[in-house]
Amino acid sequence: MTTELSTTANIPANVAGCAPYGHGSSDKSPSRFAADPLKLLECCSPVPGQVMDVEQAESLAAVLKAIAEPTRLRLISLVASHEGAEACVCDLTDPVGLSQPTVSHHLKVLVDAGLLAREQRGRWAYYRLIPDALQSLAQVLADTAA
Repeated sequence: MTTELSTTANIPANVAGCAPYGHGSSDKSPSRFAADPLKLLECCSPVPGQVMDVEQAESLAAVLKAIAEPTRLRLISLVASHEGAEACVCDLTDPVGLSQPTVSHHLKVLVDAGLLAREQRGRWAYYRLIPDALQSLAQVLADTAA
């Protein structure tokens, strides 16, 4: 049985709704906006001569926080190295040396950040890289440094 890919993420739809968890609130539910890595560019790319506002900074920080963990970086690398840049959670537990629930938690954080998409196939979840998500993040960082 195949279900639709999860597309909810913390990547905002626009600058006005840029904060990943509402407008700076303590609500930790996933954003109501669909994952679109190009929205990260729209939201968080600095305009020359202007400072990133609080909501833009919070949104970018949420994505950076998701990847600022060694296991999550390894999981991104493992998924990317699988055929079709897609992997079953069952294939990711041994390489990182963690239990399936712990790996699933890390993968959920990456899905919520808009870096991975999840598809349920029977009893197993499959994860794939969202096209251009990492490139968009790299572009935001390059634009910030420029």
